Amino acid sequence: MKNADRKAAVAAYKERKTIAGIYAVFCRPTGQRWIGRAPDLSTVENRLWFTLRQHANPHRSLQAAWDAHGPEAFAVEELERLVEEEDVYLRDSLLKERQEFWRIRLGSEKI
Repeated sequence: MKNADRKAAVAAYKERKTIAGIYAVFCRPTGQRWIGRAPDLSTVENRLWFTLRQHANPHRSLQAAWDAHGPEAFAVEELERLVEEEDVYLRDSLLKERQEFWRIRLGSEKI
């Protein structure tokens, strides 16, 4: 890839629209769910699977379930997309509020 092409690709990545929201990681064999929030839902699965494969995920119960059942047993479910919010502080506050709502509703653990 040429330098100009690389710069164009980086610029396009930075300008892309991101969708913030709430997600759940679901373990099929046990039925466990972990509820998380993300400023960009499109990157959640890759980020989580990387840390779990490296045994570096900070959520011990999730890491233990991953180690016991393997990657095939897990799925990421999108629970809610948030409307686009210009103010990062308001978006983060709303994400925390909605994460807690889904955690209580599903009786799940927060990640």
